[in-house]
Amino acid sequence: MVSRVIPVNPFDLVLFGATGDLAQRKILPGLYHRFEVGQMPEDACIIGSARSDMDSDAFRDQIRASMAEFAPEFKKDVLDRFLDRVSYVSVDASGDAGWSDLAKALRPDVVRAFYLSVGPSLFSGIAHRLNEHGLATPDSRIVVEKPFGHDLASAKALNEGLRACFKEHQIYRIDHYLGKETVQNLMALRFANSLFEPLWNSTHIDHVQITVAETVSVEGRGSYYDQSGAMRDMVQNHLVQLLCLTAMEPPSKFAPNAVRDEKVKVIEALDPVEPKDIARGQYRAEHGQGGYVDHVGNPASRTESFIALKVHLGNWRWAGVPFYLRTGKRLRARESEIAVFFRDPPHTIFPNVGPLHGNVLVIRLQPDEGIILRTTIKDPGPGGFRLSDVALDMSFADALGVEASAPDAYERLVMDVIRGDQTLFMRGDEAEAAWAWVDPIIQGWEDRGDRPARYDQGSSGPEEALMLMHRDGRRWRQIGG
Repeated sequence: MVSRVIPVNPFDLVLFGATGDLAQRKILPGLYHRFEVGQMPEDACIIGSARSDMDSDAFRDQIRASMAEFAPEFKKDVLDRFLDRVSYVSVDASGDAGWSDLAKALRPDVVRAFYLSVGPSLFSGIAHRLNEHGLATPDSRIVVEKPFGHDLASAKALNEGLRACFKEHQIYRIDHYLGKETVQNLMALRFANSLFEPLWNSTHIDHVQITVAETVSVEGRGSYYDQSGAMRDMVQNHLVQLLCLTAMEPPSKFAPNAVRDEKVKVIEALDPVEPKDIARGQYRAEHGQGGYVDHVGNPASRTESFIALKVHLGNWRWAGVPFYLRTGKRLRARESEIAVFFRDPPHTIFPNVGPLHGNVLVIRLQPDEGIILRTTIKDPGPGGFRLSDVALDMSFADALGVEASAPDAYERLVMDVIRGDQTLFMRGDEAEAAWAWVDPIIQGWEDRGDRPARYDQGSSGPEEALMLMHRDGRRWRQIGG
């Protein structure tokens, strides 16, 4: 199967923070790939912007070096054509230097997109300067990266700063998890098939597990991470978004506000989390590998590198169904998945086979995107009636062919910005609602003086996370299993 490529209209994309890691590692290679497959028109323009004093040729050389490292499969002739569309303007994001030069580089008759691949402290200032210098047109879009705030108060301040210069339909709060093919397929699985939606409720589902496990440490970004932690860095955005798509009601139509209305309802239905339903951890130093406190340079740190939560939704569909969320650094494997555990059959008719296990639907987000459905079948052959659990496993790469290998999330999301499609982006009230739920949880453990438990590097997290499940008579799915 060949994926369908729908070209976008000509555009000017200004990439603030163009010399930074995210721009060089993800955004620019993603734009190249969209150009390579023909989705980006030949007359699109990409304007890199940062404080660094360099010319366009030097910036193009930097991109070539980044492509060699992060996308070495590039085609030289295509890259040369792509770089013909790339230029560079030095701009002081917190001052007035360079803005007039940037204005001269923009065309009046195409879509303008301003991608802020910079720290959140610069968001409002850049938005105001775009407005003051007349660069923000009615058809402009502005894209901001996470973290969108540190708490509810800062998120509200950021929203106010952006909305003072741009209308809500022009603001794109990006969460790259929503650009993953499997995350989008979760909506297709639920709402384009009659098989699952009738069973998608507390009558048939026992519980849901959402896991985002990472093998990397926080070394190299310790100063940021120690002010954030797993709750702010991962749960408030990525895991809450996955929870929303799993638990939301069917929207009236597949349109940006219809989808986001239902996501906000999920967040607003989240019950407060009890202290006993929280497990926090820090990876310890071992075998010559530094621990969390070494990597952040703070021996007294109480910031978590791992967190597991048991949460409930106070609504009709999910009454009594626990959602178990966990994420952490330096775990056994890099793995992200949503696992929906259906209830066990109410009665076993087969003699001498023991209790039957319920079906499990697993949506794999990474590293091997796909969908697994665990079912129970009879073992083949004579000699009695024996049952076994088997997996119906659909890897996207295998099922749809090599040519349909999922593009990087940033590729999809940046093209959605140009199209003006906000379906896969957070709305302002959505971000605020997530912080309104998260803030009391964080404040609670800070008031109690809770310290994270230690856990081994390469494990599944602290023992407390296992007990979170065990006392409910359940078990986590094995990470890397």
